Amino acid sequence: MARPGPNNSLSDVQGLSIGCAEDVGALTGVTVIVPEARAVCGVDVRGGGPGTRETDALAPENLVDAIDALVLAGGSVYGLAAADGVAAAMGAEGRGYGLVQTPGVPRSPVIPAAILYDLANGGNKAWGDAPPYAMLGRKAYAARSRDVPLGNAGAGFGALAGALKGGLGSASIVTQDGFTIAALACVNCFGSTTLPNQRAFWAHPFEIDGEFGALAPDYAQRFDAEDWSGAKLNPAPRANTTIACVAVDAALAPAEAKRLAQMASAGLARAIRPVFAPFDGDVVFALAAAAKPMPEPR
Repeated sequence: MARPGPNNSLSDVQGLSIGCAEDVGALTGVTVIVPEARAVCGVDVRGGGPGTRETDALAPENLVDAIDALVLAGGSVYGLAAADGVAAAMGAEGRGYGLVQTPGVPRSPVIPAAILYDLANGGNKAWGDAPPYAMLGRKAYAARSRDVPLGNAGAGFGALAGALKGGLGSASIVTQDGFTIAALACVNCFGSTTLPNQRAFWAHPFEIDGEFGALAPDYAQRFDAEDWSGAKLNPAPRANTTIACVAVDAALAPAEAKRLAQMASAGLARAIRPVFAPFDGDVVFALAAAAKPMPEPR
């Protein structure tokens, strides 16, 4: 029987470290996911308003077959600069893709990124011409560890989940054949994560050992899935997005990683309603963080 990993978080996948940094006054933050060695990565972009960096490079037919880090950030378009800070730090360490092996030519860290919109969440965004995200990227990279902070942390620091407080969440599962797969999500969705007029989550059937707070639906109360007046939607549409990373300790080809990201997007559809809206920028990355061989047929 499949069970959660020891930490029930992304850290259960060997070879990954996670770092978070926040700007408390601005109500925003950055999350960085770093594999020990360059890792195969796929991506699935489903939202109608995505903000991304280097996702085209991850297409299976393209040159780049592995990445050095992933960045998830608040800040909308400004947040993409967090990857610049991480790239500078990794480049200084000599990490990255070496297209030209010549002394004095720096390597090029491949760092895809995705952002969510938290500019209108009430924080002080009067940063003029000096947004904080490149520095937050550096801080998150320097703070990385095997621990995964939950809730108001990293890119989820200023997030809203429909009409509720959003944040950063993580979980893991060890499959019956011994593979560990885990997810980390920064939830800032337009859609509702709960049933209409109830506290129970749409994802409640998949809860293990009360990890969602054991908020079972009131089955004596009928509910209408189309009761939008009772749904906890974000009252400020166009200010949304859920960004996530799924990781597995298996050796995958780039096309397989892309398929994993596509399949993982179905998890968002089970937990958020509606999802992938025109004003959501929903993006899911998939990382093959270890080299455990996959059984045949694949």
